[in-house]
Amino acid sequence: MKRRSAVKAMALTSFSTPFFFSQGFTSIKKLLSTADSGFKSNWENWPDMKWIGPEFWGNRLQDWEIIDGRAVCTISGPNRALHILTHQLGSDNNDFQQSVIIDWNNRELAGNAGAYAGFRLGAKGIFEDYRSAAIFGKGLDAGITGTGQLMIGEKLSEKRLDLTKPVTLTLKSSFKQGKYSLTLSASNGKNDKNPVVLTAEGIAPQDLQGNLALVANCPNKDETTSSLVAFSDWVFQGDKIVEAADQVFGPIFFAQYTLHKNTLKLTAQLAPLESISDLKVELQLKKGSGWETVQTSGLDPNGRIAKFRIEDWKHEEMIPYRVYVNVPLKDKTQEFSYYGEIASQPKSSEDLKVAVFSCNADHGFPDQEVAIHVKKHKPEMALFLGDQFYEGTGGFGIQTSPAEKSYLDYLHKWYMFGWSYRDIFRTIPAAIIPDDHDVYHGNVWGEGGKHAPSDEGWSYVAQDQGGYKMSPEWVNMVQDCQTSHLPDAFDPTPVKQGINVYYTDWEYGGVSFAILEDRKFKSAPKNVLPEEAKVLNGFIQNPDFDIKKHYDIEAELLGKRQLNFLESWSAQWDPGVQMKAVLSQTNFCTVATLPEGSIIDSIVPSLPIPLKGDYVEGDAPTTDMDSNGWPQKGRDEAVRIIRKSFALHIAGDQHLASTVQYGVDDYRDSGYAFAGPALNNLFPRRWWPKVPEGHEPFPGGTKNTGDFEDGFGNKMTIMAVANPYKSGFEPSRIYDRGTGYGIITFDKEERTMKIECWPRNVDPIANPEGQYDGWPITVSQKDNYARKAVGYLNTLNLEGVENPLVSVYNESTGELEYAIPVNTSSFQPKVFSADKHRVEVRDQNRGMVKTYAGLVIEKDQKGMIQVNMAE
Repeated sequence: MKRRSAVKAMALTSFSTPFFFSQGFTSIKKLLSTADSGFKSNWENWPDMKWIGPEFWGNRLQDWEIIDGRAVCTISGPNRALHILTHQLGSDNNDFQQSVIIDWNNRELAGNAGAYAGFRLGAKGIFEDYRSAAIFGKGLDAGITGTGQLMIGEKLSEKRLDLTKPVTLTLKSSFKQGKYSLTLSASNGKNDKNPVVLTAEGIAPQDLQGNLALVANCPNKDETTSSLVAFSDWVFQGDKIVEAADQVFGPIFFAQYTLHKNTLKLTAQLAPLESISDLKVELQLKKGSGWETVQTSGLDPNGRIAKFRIEDWKHEEMIPYRVYVNVPLKDKTQEFSYYGEIASQPKSSEDLKVAVFSCNADHGFPDQEVAIHVKKHKPEMALFLGDQFYEGTGGFGIQTSPAEKSYLDYLHKWYMFGWSYRDIFRTIPAAIIPDDHDVYHGNVWGEGGKHAPSDEGWSYVAQDQGGYKMSPEWVNMVQDCQTSHLPDAFDPTPVKQGINVYYTDWEYGGVSFAILEDRKFKSAPKNVLPEEAKVLNGFIQNPDFDIKKHYDIEAELLGKRQLNFLESWSAQWDPGVQMKAVLSQTNFCTVATLPEGSIIDSIVPSLPIPLKGDYVEGDAPTTDMDSNGWPQKGRDEAVRIIRKSFALHIAGDQHLASTVQYGVDDYRDSGYAFAGPALNNLFPRRWWPKVPEGHEPFPGGTKNTGDFEDGFGNKMTIMAVANPYKSGFEPSRIYDRGTGYGIITFDKEERTMKIECWPRNVDPIANPEGQYDGWPITVSQKDNYARKAVGYLNTLNLEGVENPLVSVYNESTGELEYAIPVNTSSFQPKVFSADKHRVEVRDQNRGMVKTYAGLVIEKDQKGMIQVNMAE
């Protein structure tokens, strides 16, 4: 339970939160000499750096620095605020006061009545959470304007101060007869005998509840890269101020890890501490009652990450870890730690429960309900499959230059992601892979890593050329932050511009996950389709152009390198692996419709949301070439390989949850796929196809389930889809857009995958039937290669084989047809042609292989091969 109390009564040594920094406050300090106990900023004891300290959050990260002991707003722009995280104005009607010294740095804005600096009082966000207030908080501003006048809201003083000299600003409150009055005074120094005073009365108590912040503001039209102001000696005190010391954030914000074949890889995300020379970040494991350092890392100067790699991991039980750093302050050396757990890996015979997330706009920030509800499922690993944030996350858009500012701009958004979800992956391993918005693209067709010139514009005109708009150094920084903890890349050779790759496999808990990069190698449709298609943002603008007639165009989807990886992965089964899944950003079909005649999906956010149970008429399948439904030939090639391993496909991106079964030559001849719902949905896509006469829905499903072709002609069988509907919950832009997360349980004994799809606001314990309609869905491993057999080979008697793996090869082509571990005493291989086949049976426990060549279809289905590994 969060502990809160008045500042006057607070003792810093009383916290017992397991993951709380035990050292107390660092960038503020307690005042012991005043009658009313208070706090004062401690920036004078911190080294110069591009971060203000763990008790503060600056909007934006790149706009606030500690310089010469002061908190400097390094830009002149609108609504730059520096929030104190650990202290808020509470609901009790007590008094408070605060003071700060302001140096007005931007002389060009002296005389500008729209520019001001000072205090923000009672800042509130969308949700009753200090983090929501820190990002979006609006409150009552009180300070000094560019004309030297004091201001409280719209009220201004007549007298003015000299902004060429430091200004000491003091604010005091008084509560009487149900209302507050505020007195703001300012002077140009201690010897100034005539301070300027401004009073405001009749302020409602609820307006003085919420966050405290410093604010530096100038009108949009006057924005410059020059520093507006510097703050120092911020003091706040009084019984109205409540304290929550566990709300510090940083300098170690979060960490994520994977454990793969006895190799632990962990990446810790830190604040911009790179200016501290010879900074060392330590990974420590719990040993007895103490901590043992097992590895030390430096700090990457771009992504501000510390990377750790521990070979030969032998711990079978859960072991606590902490990331530890010593920061040299001017008056002492301060220890900081971030705590987590390396989980005990589920045995290969036990169930593995996986939580699935994607598409995280900031509408629901800080998304506390998601972390709470997901924890109740007790997942054993987490998958974040792209769009960990969007360009608008945090409310300021993006900054793309200069390079250092663009790094910090990314980190501002990335820190918010961790602030929301770090408690999900604090104690379990996680795969995190970036998608288009993570690299500041609406859509990205990577074309092997080439540069996408943005000299003619940043949006469609740049994206449609293919490649990456941001610099390769910046793209690599993003990938390092999100993926450097993944198992080593299958082939680490960089692509064009030196952009790194991360596609790989991850074995955990008896399941092997192939992790793909859907975007990096993909061709830009504008570069490969005929000009007459008139492609804009991956949509065909010419209504007379039939994309289904262009199946054989020379276009890449996954690229040859990743297809080679998938072939290798499909054939390779390590002894502990019982099931497989493919992770990627998006699915291999386009489960989406738009009003018939629509030629681009920019209309999606404005489409009306129907009532639950209504069926929207007049829609048609889209041809969105951002999905893996295009190019169709590359899609079919990938699906054909994936089904050889009987793998489930898990994806995100589409903003519309669905479970489908892929078809290539026939409906349902390939594997299943789950595209999870968006955590926060900017584009509430939908699936309302025309239903032909005689259409058969999926058993128990609505009429928009069953066999369909997407806009590209790809065959798909819709089993369930979570269309947006009016939920009755507020905010509607969160709850009416089909938001939530997925839970998938791999049952290795039964060889099934149970797919669950949960609205984010449903408590799975209190409402176990609260999933989206159509879920849960359980599919079998064998159904992930449901292609109809032409015939069957002789049955294999496997009674003497331990942990058998059966691989079937077509002798005419030399290709692997499929490979599957068998948990029954016999197995009859199905085949898809009358060609001769070779069957390999591997005893996985003993490493022995038996090969049977020249096998043909057994017509009477009675033949038996006794597999004897000793022969």
